[in-house]
Amino acid sequence: MSNKRVIIDVRSEMEFMGGNVAGSINIPLQEVPDRIEEIRAMDNPILCCASGNRSGQAEQYLKANGIACENGGGWMEVNFQQSQNS
Repeated sequence: MSNKRVIIDVRSEMEFMGGNVAGSINIPLQEVPDRIEEIRAMDNPILCCASGNRSGQAEQYLKANGIACENGGGWMEVNFQQSQNS
């Protein structure tokens, strides 16, 4: 499976700047509702944050709005998974 899924990091911009998954995009949790159409255009994005809590909240919100997505958990775990898949 070589299709690269978009990784959305829902941490704050400051947290994101401190380290992130290569190629991921930063959409802080509080901006998710305002950017829902942008997210809807993505194919089953993977969500991450520091621990999986905020990405879980984003996942619930997006799924309630009919958007397929997956909570990848903490960004470091997602980063590890990406390194295994490449």
